[in-house]
Amino acid sequence: MAVPSLPSTMIAAQVVEFNKPYRIHSIPTPSPSSIHAYDLIVRIAVASLCHTDSMVARGSFHSHLPITGSHEGAGTVVAIGSAVTNFSLGDRVMCGIKTHRCMECRTCRGPEEYRNYCPNNDGDLGIRRDGAFAEYAVCDARESNRLPDGVDFELAAPLACAGRTIFRAVKRARLEKGQWLGLVGSGGGLGHLGIQFAKALGLKVVGIDARDEGLALSREYGADEVIDVRKGKEAVVQEVMRATEGMGCHATVNLSDAASAAETACAVTMMHGRMIQIAQPDRVSVPMEEFIFRDIHVEGSLLCTVQQGQEMLEVVAKNGITVKTNMFYGLEQLPELVESAHSGRMQGKGLIIVDEEAVKKEQEETS
Repeated sequence: MAVPSLPSTMIAAQVVEFNKPYRIHSIPTPSPSSIHAYDLIVRIAVASLCHTDSMVARGSFHSHLPITGSHEGAGTVVAIGSAVTNFSLGDRVMCGIKTHRCMECRTCRGPEEYRNYCPNNDGDLGIRRDGAFAEYAVCDARESNRLPDGVDFELAAPLACAGRTIFRAVKRARLEKGQWLGLVGSGGGLGHLGIQFAKALGLKVVGIDARDEGLALSREYGADEVIDVRKGKEAVVQEVMRATEGMGCHATVNLSDAASAAETACAVTMMHGRMIQIAQPDRVSVPMEEFIFRDIHVEGSLLCTVQQGQEMLEVVAKNGITVKTNMFYGLEQLPELVESAHSGRMQGKGLIIVDEEAVKKEQEETS
């Protein structure tokens, strides 16, 4: 079942050659007759730029080109596959990233937490499949989340990856109310969300960053302690110990690609504590002593499950969590957004308003 008025072509921003700017041009609109049984076609209202987009652009994932960028999209369902039962036309949706898990392998048959790691899926939006830097995008209904009241398109788009990523990391820390969570790289797009999620879950937060803008953002969004990592590891550890009454953080999440970031994250974590690595540098370096003599447990983390994603959206709506955003209007402004993001001066997340009319309509309905 589909809206019959989908245009035959649409505007999209695509990587057509690695290490080159996006090409913004007209391509065919996805056809309702050709989508997978569990797919949705979404009229994209807002798409967000993610660090992963720069990795795709430089060829880190060996994506097949051309490919439409962005796996952070939100919009309105305009077509549904024949087997979809959890969405209807007109629903507001945060697009899922994963597509078509096999549902048969050991990972898919394991705990729900494992299923995002299915090695036999059909690829991630914006990495192996066309993403949300377009007027329309296709996503898997089984991986997507319906937006609750209180979460608009501008808030939902950056939550599609950044939110799903940091929310799972905070949950994976397995902390109890009143315990300390460290965030290395606290003043970025994921970091300022992590601060808010942690506070909403009753945790105390040490924010650690290396940029003046990041330190300011960490304070703005409520970190209990904010520490400048440029002081050096020993000084940072001393400040963390002072703030936590000599314990260190019960767990720490590393959000930074810096070569020394994982080492710092472990160093500020209390003995027998847990360090969650979600930054994606080519190599993660941790001194042997952290494993052997301090019993630090290092774990990786990827994305929320669908259920965790819905929980995240409810936490956002209930607690008034916001995203620091930088608005750019129309896909034609994507080059300006990319330049601003790569300058290091941009605080928070960069958004492209793809469908300004839909955003305005949503604002009018909730005002």
